[in-house]
Amino acid sequence: MRKIIALIHLSLDGFAAGPKDELDWISYDDELERYAHSMHDLTDAVIWGRNTYQGMAGYWLTVPGNPASTDPELEHARWLEKATKIVVSRTLDRVEWNDAQNTVLIKDHIAEEIARLKQQPGKDIWFLGSVGLAQTFMQLDLIDEYRININPTVLGRGKPFFAEGTRPIPLTLLELQTFKSGVVALRYVPDRK
Repeated sequence: MRKIIALIHLSLDGFAAGPKDELDWISYDDELERYAHSMHDLTDAVIWGRNTYQGMAGYWLTVPGNPASTDPELEHARWLEKATKIVVSRTLDRVEWNDAQNTVLIKDHIAEEIARLKQQPGKDIWFLGSVGLAQTFMQLDLIDEYRININPTVLGRGKPFFAEGTRPIPLTLLELQTFKSGVVALRYVPDRK
């Protein structure tokens, strides 16, 4: 069965975004980019919320035609073009990516739809959705692996990844990796006994 792997950047005090969705505090460099792009070999699908999908489409669809695009950007754009894009949104009526047939819109029955997708053949599924969608997935126990990149920044306020009311999730540490930027990458799986 396919797994849902969530990759998230957090501040040291547990925020996934600033108060106005700012992400400029993330210590993203070439080393961390290579680490994130290692997901290309493991996954062939991505899950986004509406805002993330719209932001990704607005940027990544322009990368192939932009002469200033870097090799890693082009690599990720090629991966995205082939990957199945799964968008969870109650407000969108349709999703498209270069008129490709490999887009899926989930409006309701999230747990059932994700369970169905996990049963399909293929590689694992990369979760890059919004904070709110991640919290929904955590409540429904849909995340099979957490890749949490702790950034050497204290925001003081913002959007917490683990919000008040998050159900207890016992985790087992699989791997810990440190980067020159000061980011600590943690890999956990839920301890589902």
